[in-house]
Amino acid sequence: MLHEDPASRTYYDRQRGRGKTHTQALLRLARQRISVLFAMFRDGTFYEPRTPENAPAWAHRP
Repeated sequence: MLHEDPASRTYYDRQRGRGKTHTQALLRLARQRISVLFAMFRDGTFYEPRTPENAPAWAHRP
């Protein structure tokens, strides 16, 4: 998944940069993706990957 989705790679790299181990970073990414899946199920929506144009301001944190 990391090599196919730039957003996942960015999230993973950010976690690694914060000192998380590989396993910790993957688990955080999995938890984040599960939250997205539950929100999609709850709202009856489809997945729309974020692009810089439609991402909220807080998503641009380094």
